[in-house]
Amino acid sequence: MDTAASLTTVDHGGGGGTTISAVHPDILQTHILTRLDGPTLASASSTSSQLRALSSQDQLWRYICNDKWPSTAHPRVRRLISSFPSAHRSFFSDSFPSLDHRRSPPNRRRTPPPPSQLFSAVDLHYQTKPVLSKALATETITGLMLGADFRIDLLDPKETVPMPVNLDFRDDTCESDLEENLTLSWIVIDPVRNRAANFSSFRPVSVDRNWLTGDIELRYVTVLSGDRRGEVLQCCAIVTCGGREGGGLHVREVSLQVEDMEGKNLGWEESLVILLEAVEGGKRRIGKRGEEKEGYEMCLKMKKERSERKKRRQKRLEVASIATAVTIFVAFWVFVVIRILQFLHLV
Repeated sequence: MDTAASLTTVDHGGGGGTTISAVHPDILQTHILTRLDGPTLASASSTSSQLRALSSQDQLWRYICNDKWPSTAHPRVRRLISSFPSAHRSFFSDSFPSLDHRRSPPNRRRTPPPPSQLFSAVDLHYQTKPVLSKALATETITGLMLGADFRIDLLDPKETVPMPVNLDFRDDTCESDLEENLTLSWIVIDPVRNRAANFSSFRPVSVDRNWLTGDIELRYVTVLSGDRRGEVLQCCAIVTCGGREGGGLHVREVSLQVEDMEGKNLGWEESLVILLEAVEGGKRRIGKRGEEKEGYEMCLKMKKERSERKKRRQKRLEVASIATAVTIFVAFWVFVVIRILQFLHLV
């Protein structure tokens, strides 16, 4: 019997049971429902009208959100969430599942102007230890006016955050340790439409060490649908870790950007359209561990195939250009020879 179903009866130890209505609501709300995670609480709410009423209390969902994403306890984020249709429950429903690019609509529709500010709630954990939790408001007008590449930086240029664990930056196993244990959540909040979405994979899909600086770069990627059929884009949250004295680690960069199939960073205007459409209309699903990395590898495969097709097309164009040049060259000399022969014949 699953957890949600077991909540509908109370076992007295003799093999019998009574309905959940026999349990005092205060006991349910204080000692039982507070022990459930978000998906289990959502499932429990569908088993009976009493549980549905009790599990709709916002303080339960606020506790779940604050526990999973400490950045949601920030006063500004709390005010934004309070405007959602069902407050923290709506926010959890938007942000907990992964965006599923395979089910997103292929054709984009005309969208209203973007909000003047885009809000981010970002949480970085090593296992269960919080490394960084931050709420950030980003002005969209500046990026749109400058026509710059879309990029949101969470930390100031000289700001660093120490890792709360004893990892030796110089150790060869450091990359694999971070790949397994360093998790990230980057939730983008649209304050106009009162919607949110998580644009970070839970675990990194790639971990690379810079051969020059020695920094370790972790990429957390969500794959999104592009404008054309079969086209995919990558929303990349990038965490850069550097070394400290004694071999320890600190986080020196955390950023968000959108890339096309060739790895080129998109500008603010296009990126905002893509992100806001995913926030409002993107399908959500609770995936299995490893699916995000599979999606990233699929994206790399498509990128490689696209590059190979481009090379073949360029090669065909080169061959066609050479053939055209040879044809023109031969035609020119044939014309010259004919003119010479005509001249000699006249003489």
